[in-house]
Amino acid sequence: MKKIYNYIILVSLVSFSMSCSDDYFDVNSSETQPTNTGLAPQYRIEGAIENTVATAQYRGVREVLGVVQYGSQNTAAYYSESWNTFLTTGSYFLWQNVYVYALPNTADLIFLGEEYNSPHYTAVGKILRAYLFGMATDQYGAIVTDDSYDPGQTIQLEPEFVSQEEVYEEIFLLLDEALQELDMESELGLDDEDGDILYHGDLEQWKRFANSIKARYLNHLTKKSSGEHAYDPQAVISAAENGFNSNEDNALIQYGGGEASNDNQPFSESGYGSTRFDYFSEFFVQLLQDPLNISDDFEDPRLSIIVPEAVNGGYQGVPSGAGVDNEDVEGDNYSVGNGGFYTSPDSPTYMMTYSEVKFIEAEARFRSGDVAGAYTAYKTGVEADLQKLNVPAEEISDYLAKIDSEIGQTDFDLSQIFVQKYIANMLNPETWVDFRRVDYSDDIYPGLERPENVNVSIFPNENDWIRAMMYEYNEEDRNYENMPNNDPSIRLTTPVWWDTEE
Repeated sequence: MKKIYNYIILVSLVSFSMSCSDDYFDVNSSETQPTNTGLAPQYRIEGAIENTVATAQYRGVREVLGVVQYGSQNTAAYYSESWNTFLTTGSYFLWQNVYVYALPNTADLIFLGEEYNSPHYTAVGKILRAYLFGMATDQYGAIVTDDSYDPGQTIQLEPEFVSQEEVYEEIFLLLDEALQELDMESELGLDDEDGDILYHGDLEQWKRFANSIKARYLNHLTKKSSGEHAYDPQAVISAAENGFNSNEDNALIQYGGGEASNDNQPFSESGYGSTRFDYFSEFFVQLLQDPLNISDDFEDPRLSIIVPEAVNGGYQGVPSGAGVDNEDVEGDNYSVGNGGFYTSPDSPTYMMTYSEVKFIEAEARFRSGDVAGAYTAYKTGVEADLQKLNVPAEEISDYLAKIDSEIGQTDFDLSQIFVQKYIANMLNPETWVDFRRVDYSDDIYPGLERPENVNVSIFPNENDWIRAMMYEYNEEDRNYENMPNNDPSIRLTTPVWWDTEE
């Protein structure tokens, strides 16, 4: 998205309350009947996009900031870093934000697109819906799909859960249907009321977005070697080639940095999520100081762009789970979490980028044996991210030359791809998928260690890592007969479907 606008969260006219208390049904109509949406689709698309990104994705990354070690808190044993308290009690609201706020907007958009003979709106609703289903299932495993809110049907108060394998089938079906619908004639244009804040009605960019999402989810299947869902690198490559082809295609929300907190990037100093990101983590800062793993005082030019310098000078992150050293009560020796490229008031939130698509392609080509093609895609991904961060052209050339001289095709492997993707996907919950796909390997992510003060009652062994999130406690209260086992010792340690070897 290219324009800056005053950001307002638009909540669906009906709040689907599968995860929350009955108060969410406090509307002037029957609790169990579909609601007349009232507005034409051109007045609903902006709310659907905003709730997908700033409501759902924000909560999807907030609690995994510590898990993937982007950010650290000033206090020791903070729950998301050491896998404690809220994570073990289900006080984690991605579920609520997806099902109460975001998905109903996509359902209404699909419904209204059909009602108004405007399949382009139906397509956008399905693309956003696939994105939300993917984000939710990757954190929880089994989720609700068909029984979630539908404006044309009675609300299901005790919805059925479906397996993650079935969710993935639904994701691919939604994306394929959306691609077909974007080629149809439509009574209404996507940007008739300036509502398409992602692509301003550009159907080709929406198609590239759908194919990019498809590439992402096909690439999650790297542990599947047999059956209908066996990993197919050629299918990944094909989807990636039909996906984003420049930074102009990046899917993002751009904040205005105004007085209202919801007009500020959530993790900026004045944003509504700033308290979850006190400092950058030691792991992230050290990785940026030596991203090529060559240890010759080479510093990534993105370090000073992403990470603010500490008050006392230099760049130093807080070890995950450790909190700030007691001798530095003000934290002046550490790089604060807000103020950089991703965490300033007017910083964007990225859903997906061209650089990620190129790293997906690079991984698929590498796994298929095409090392030369993988290396080319990898370098293109690095270049795209450097350009996204406005690194000067001369420094970009020097960086790419350094890659050629220090790594080249001879020493190139999956680690280089995953490290650069980790840096490029800052503040994206997709990173946690990658951590689990490679089993938190320090061969892939040099220097990665379990955080300090880990919850040893659930994770007693050195090789134990968090694998999934607890379902929200309200869902357990009202729909316990349908939901999977939510015992924290099981939920947090049991790999989701794509995370199990087959």
